[in-house]
Amino acid sequence: MLRNLILCLSLLIAPLAGAAGDSGLPNPQVVIKTSQGDITLRLFRDKSPVTVENFLKYVDDGFYSGTIFHRVIPNFMIQGGGMLPDMSEKETREPIVNESKNRLHNVRGTVAMARTNDPDSATAQFFINQRTNLRLDWAPGREGYTVFGEVTDGMNVVDFISTTPVQKIGSHTDVPAEPIIIKEIVRKSLL
Repeated sequence: MLRNLILCLSLLIAPLAGAAGDSGLPNPQVVIKTSQGDITLRLFRDKSPVTVENFLKYVDDGFYSGTIFHRVIPNFMIQGGGMLPDMSEKETREPIVNESKNRLHNVRGTVAMARTNDPDSATAQFFINQRTNLRLDWAPGREGYTVFGEVTDGMNVVDFISTTPVQKIGSHTDVPAEPIIIKEIVRKSLL
C-alpha cells in the first residue's frame, strides 16, 4: 500500500520537476516566426527522439534565421528550413536516421523532415502538411517521411503561404515569387 502511494506521488511530482525547462518534457514547443505570421509547433520527442533533438539543435543554433519556405505546393505542403532567399543552400550537419516507422502519420497540420531518395538523408529541411498525405507514411516496402510534430497554432498562416504565387528558379520549381522568410524559430516559453 505504501509502495503504491509512493509510486503515485512520484508520478504526480515527476512532470513538475521538468517545468523549469523542456529537457525532460516529451513535447517541447517552438514558434516559427515568418514574414507572413507565426506558426507554433508541438514536437513529438517521445515518438521521434532523434529527429526532434536534431531539429532543436538547429533551432538553438539560430540556423533557420533568414531561411525561406522555398517549395510551396497548394493542397499539399510548404517546405523550408535550408535555403536562403538567393536559393543557395545552407551548410548542414550530418544526416540523421529515418524514424518514419514511429506510427505518426502525415496528416494535415503535421510537420515532417524533408529528405532525398535516401531515407536516412534528412538534415535541416522540413515541411508542413497542408492536407493529409498518407502516401508519405512508412509502409512495408516503402520508406516514409518522419513526422516529428504538429501545428498547434497558425495553420491559417500555413494555408495562406500555400496560396502564394510561385515560379521556377533554375532547377527549383514551386518557389514563391516573393520570398517567404523564416525570421527565426524559437523555443516557446513554458511560463
